[in-house]
Amino acid sequence: MPKASKATAGEVVEVEGYEGHFEAFPDDYTVAFERYTADADLTPMFAGLPDDRCQCSHWGYVIAGKVTFRTQGGDETFEAGDAYYVGPGHTPVLYAGSEIVEFSPTTELRHTMEVVTKNMESGS
Repeated sequence: MPKASKATAGEVVEVEGYEGHFEAFPDDYTVAFERYTADADLTPMFAGLPDDRCQCSHWGYVIAGKVTFRTQGGDETFEAGDAYYVGPGHTPVLYAGSEIVEFSPTTELRHTMEVVTKNMESGS
């Protein structure tokens, strides 16, 4: 059976305000260990996806702090100790001092991250 931890995850992404450790598992799922060191509304990073929103589902657990997801139905905030599911059609708002563990379908996550990376590189 596959396993991963923040220390053993095969991919690390560090940008100002964010640190992520990712491991792709068989059967098309990725686990992410994420830490936010700055508040950020990431809505502009999803420009170019349908409805300019993330189209990837996520299942997660908030270890510390909080995370908000904006959807057409409104905002929902999850705080330390909460497990959550957010479906396609959202944008995240991050808060400094927060830490989460999140599971996502690998194929959809990669597609989303391609768009996010392009937007980051273009300064969106």
